[in-house]
Amino acid sequence: MERGQTKQRVEDLQFCLYQRALHPELFHIQRVKRVQQARYQAEVWIVGLTHVVTVQAGDQILTELIAEDTELLPKSGLVTSFRFRGERDHTQSFNNDVKYILSTQVERMTPQLFPATHRDYVHYAQNRGMFESFDEWTSDGLAPFTFVDFDARDHEFHVHAFHAYPDELTLLKTQSIFEIGRRPAPARR
Repeated sequence: MERGQTKQRVEDLQFCLYQRALHPELFHIQRVKRVQQARYQAEVWIVGLTHVVTVQAGDQILTELIAEDTELLPKSGLVTSFRFRGERDHTQSFNNDVKYILSTQVERMTPQLFPATHRDYVHYAQNRGMFESFDEWTSDGLAPFTFVDFDARDHEFHVHAFHAYPDELTLLKTQSIFEIGRRPAPARR
């Protein structure tokens, strides 16, 4: 692989939503973050210039995945999948009052705009979420990166992911919300 060229390209990426967990051995995981809330638990993985998010609420498990090669991934439990193009929204409801909401955007920029945007995200990521830079793929002084920020709320798990592809002058953005149904309030006496 030549310096300055990533192994992954935005046009080759596919979004997948599973109603199950995926085995970690399927991925080369650079960073992991686990979150425990009263109603759910979540795990976020940075896997190259992509990510995996798994949320479990009771017996309901949802896994969001961005992947380049889906041939090795299981077909069982796959709820939906699509390639990234422009902007796209997806909403899906599941049992036990669990809802998944996704918004994606492939933002292609000019050579003048991309470096400033890249710098802003790298600076912002220094104090937030999870950040992984891939210096071995640096192009024109800019390293590709994955930045995943999240907000664990009582009934929702929000995930904002940014994947920078400097050789394509492109930023892939995803925003997902895992809504966990509210438990009934205890009866008053």
